[in-house]
Amino acid sequence: MAAGYKTAEPLEYHRSFLKENCRPDGRELSEFRTTTLNIGSISTADGSALVKVGSTTVMCGIKVELANPTVEAPHKGYIVPNVDLPPLCSSRFRPGPPGEQAQAASQFMADIIESSEVIQTEDLCIEKGKLCWVVYCDLMCLDYDGNLLDACIIALLAALKNTQLPEVTINTETCAPAVNFEKRSGLRIHKHPISTSFCIFDDSILFVDPTVDEEMLSTAQLTVVMDEDDRLCSVHKPGGTSLSAEKLQECISRATTRHREIRKLIDKVAQSVKAAA
Repeated sequence: MAAGYKTAEPLEYHRSFLKENCRPDGRELSEFRTTTLNIGSISTADGSALVKVGSTTVMCGIKVELANPTVEAPHKGYIVPNVDLPPLCSSRFRPGPPGEQAQAASQFMADIIESSEVIQTEDLCIEKGKLCWVVYCDLMCLDYDGNLLDACIIALLAALKNTQLPEVTINTETCAPAVNFEKRSGLRIHKHPISTSFCIFDDSILFVDPTVDEEMLSTAQLTVVMDEDDRLCSVHKPGGTSLSAEKLQECISRATTRHREIRKLIDKVAQSVKAAA
């Protein structure tokens, strides 16, 4: 009976739960789903991480390549994020070129990398004007049940912390680079941006970590990105219901608390992987 009601009247179905200040999956409005993290699970990548936020699952693999820096920025390398939403993760997505949501997620990741300075591209320069690193960050969603951006940010940050760059020297006579894969060093992580996503229901009810059903029924969505200095790196709100200053401050406060929880999780898992190596 409940399943039929949910299918026939999804909006009223959710409202019946919200009247009791809870959600269909049993969570309170301010409660996040269980978040789990695995680091270094792809042996062929230079860095990797697998993140689950509830059922939403994202894998991030890092590959590094040598390249020539641009003329405009001879002292900088590159960071190239890409988010893939294949049909295997949800029936909502179709084979073919990246859809609008995948493109928007990739651009969001690129914007956060730049605005937060998680990695400074100057650190990726090997020799000014001649050689630098390109860091490819491939994020694939394996199971989609809402809140994609939060899962992607956690996966990216954990994978970057797991990335090891091989030692590179340049022959002074031939100017050819020599790569020593036996000697590696980690990327320097300057900041730890972590996002917290919210949905607004019926123009007034605010809740965190939305499922895909909640996203589809919401009147607005919001993602707040904070770093470890409680600095607001980004507020991403793609249209929808406007948000009062009071509600926005509430979101920022919750995002600050969430940052500490996820940072603690990443550090704990990273340390256990390092200890086991």
